[in-house]
Amino acid sequence: MKLEVDSLARCFGTTRALDGISLSVESARVLTLIGPSGGGKSTLLRVLGGLETPDSGTVMVNGAALATTAAELQAYRRSNGFLFQQFNLFPHLTALRNISLPLEVVHGHDPATAQTLAEAALSRFGLLEHAHKLPAQLSGGQQQRVGIARAVARKPAILFLDEPTSALDPEMTAEVLELIQELAEQGQDIILSTHEMGFARAVADQVAFIAAGRVEELASPADLFAHPRSEVCRRFLSKVMRY
Repeated sequence: MKLEVDSLARCFGTTRALDGISLSVESARVLTLIGPSGGGKSTLLRVLGGLETPDSGTVMVNGAALATTAAELQAYRRSNGFLFQQFNLFPHLTALRNISLPLEVVHGHDPATAQTLAEAALSRFGLLEHAHKLPAQLSGGQQQRVGIARAVARKPAILFLDEPTSALDPEMTAEVLELIQELAEQGQDIILSTHEMGFARAVADQVAFIAAGRVEELASPADLFAHPRSEVCRRFLSKVMRY
């Protein structure tokens, strides 16, 4: 995965969520975004995924400029997978139908093909026995795994994950992080934001530290965690890694 971001800005009213962000990633399987809450991680993730339109600046993903027209953005979003902080499952649909319905409506598969792909995704993540349960009948970790299964059912070019463990308890967090690590090891390109520093250190190829709408540092996990260059990054790591 290759990324080139230059002078990216995104405002919401008077709030400058992205304040001229620039970063260059020549090659990475997993890019992890870390930093304080409200620093711009989620907004950057949504812009890279084509879910938010920047006010200014440019984005190149794997050598191609990020789409700008509605039709191009729709095609770009269809080629990728997304998972957000909340599970965002349809509460009235079974786990199987939560995956098969988007495959039909968004990706144009016939019902039989959609069901086959959905069953394969659930089986891949050890969830096939829960296929006909509603989300309320699943644990938080199971719901998030269904969300990941839905996101990867169509083999996305890039998987975007926005703090995927923020709503989970420690045991379920470990379960979901292990699943994400397995996806990376199997060759899935991933961009994610997380507050799990140990996970970022173990899995990422590159880590971007984002604060106040800017990329303060971009480095390998070994360099960033051992030798942070900016004072704001040093202060952040000293707090979150104290215990």
